[in-house]
Amino acid sequence: VKMLKEALDGQLTALYNAVAASEQVQVEPVGRWFEAFLKRRTRNVSASFQELEEEEQLSEEEEDEELQLEEYPMLKTLDPKDWKNQDHYAVLGLAHIRYKATQKQIKAAHKAMVLKHHPDKRKAAGEQIVEGDNDYFTCITKAMEMLSDPVKRRAFDSVDPTFDNMVPSKAEGKENFFEVFAPVFERNSRWSVQKHFPSLGALDASFEEVDHFYSFWYNFDSWREFSYLDEEEKEKAECRDERRWIEKQNRASRAQRKKEEMNRIRTLVDTAYNCDPRIKRFKEEEKARKESEKKAKAEAKKREQEEKERARQAEEEAARMRREKEEEAARQVAQQAKKEKEAQKKAIKKERQKLRTTCKTHSYFTDNEADGVRMMEEVEKLCDRLELTSLQTLNEALASGNKEQSKAALEKQVQEVNVQMQKEKEVEMQAQQVVRGAEYTSAGAGGGGGLNNRGWNEEDLQLLIKAVNLFPAGTNASVSPLRRNDARTPPCCLDDAVEETRSDWTEERLRHALFNVLAAQTNNYPFFFFL
Repeated sequence: VKMLKEALDGQLTALYNAVAASEQVQVEPVGRWFEAFLKRRTRNVSASFQELEEEEQLSEEEEDEELQLEEYPMLKTLDPKDWKNQDHYAVLGLAHIRYKATQKQIKAAHKAMVLKHHPDKRKAAGEQIVEGDNDYFTCITKAMEMLSDPVKRRAFDSVDPTFDNMVPSKAEGKENFFEVFAPVFERNSRWSVQKHFPSLGALDASFEEVDHFYSFWYNFDSWREFSYLDEEEKEKAECRDERRWIEKQNRASRAQRKKEEMNRIRTLVDTAYNCDPRIKRFKEEEKARKESEKKAKAEAKKREQEEKERARQAEEEAARMRREKEEEAARQVAQQAKKEKEAQKKAIKKERQKLRTTCKTHSYFTDNEADGVRMMEEVEKLCDRLELTSLQTLNEALASGNKEQSKAALEKQVQEVNVQMQKEKEVEMQAQQVVRGAEYTSAGAGGGGGLNNRGWNEEDLQLLIKAVNLFPAGTNASVSPLRRNDARTPPCCLDDAVEETRSDWTEERLRHALFNVLAAQTNNYPFFFFL
């Protein structure tokens, strides 16, 4: 109910008195409003939803009132026995609406066709009627039976004879893609299980819209089935086995037709996808993006390599600089060492020359010529053996003292050098004896006498001749027994004999050396030897 009238164009609404506050009043529905209230409470819907339903019902009723049937000119020529091949929508006059017709429209159309073509009506009008089920009115009844049952109607709609199953070719799609494929997809969308489906769109559609469209059709869920085309009706089977056989044959034929239908849909989608200019544009954009990313990646890699190369060169340069610096430092050290060594050599040469001059000036601190020669040799020995500090110390001592003190200092230094040389010689001899003992031991282990293997050298022969000359044959001193308990081994005897002949040549020692040499060469330890 409207409390105020609407203001017309150009008029203003004025309020002269204050409006009272709103109050909530409990109202109980009665009559048709109570009935509507019960329906809403039972179905758990709001009043607005019910209003929408009522509006939809009113619109359907208006459509029913406006429904106009198309006369089917071939109706009277139809064969009731061939009802499967008839167009049920055309029989009821709904050929222009077909699968969009509602149940109310189908019932209204059937009612109109019954009122017009019922045998009783036609018989009353004087028309001759065919007896039994052979009258064409049976086709009207069969059409109503098929279209009023949702399952049978879906089976008939699946094989609608007016439906165009054609798939456009690539040549047609490339010329006018949207004009060619848009109605085809719109036509095939009637088979979709989902009520809402995406449209083909326009040329400026986004990638998401195009991707959603093709994803929907590549995963298309179709309710279309082909049971209407079954060649055998299981109701006509005489036994259970025959009915099972018929069902098996029908299932196989339906599966084959369903497979062909899905292949047709897939071919349609593939053809559209290959002809779609948006897909081509997206691919080019994707290719350009990938090339750009690849180029950017290559440039980044190139920059990274350049950075690594620069770092490597910098590191090599730093290493080269360090190496050159170290080489320069080593060269400086070497030059400094060389200078110091040359300076030391000059200083040593100077000190040696000073020592020689000092000793020569004092006639080598002796009046005897032989002693002078010996002292000259000792001075040269000092020059060769003493280091710089020792030479400087000695020269200072010779310069600071008188002749006697200088001579004492020189003789003391000569004595120290001779003692040092004697110790070095003894150490060297001991080392040689150790080496020779090891050689004799290894040679003996190899299966033969040490001296027999090495043979007589010139020095050994000279020692033997000298011993024989000192102790002729036939003398009592020419016999020397070799006992078994002698502590010295034969390989060492020759070394001892040689060493003894090199020192003081006493008769007793030479006699022992002779027999030791013979014992070592003959390896006859327990016998006596006679010269």
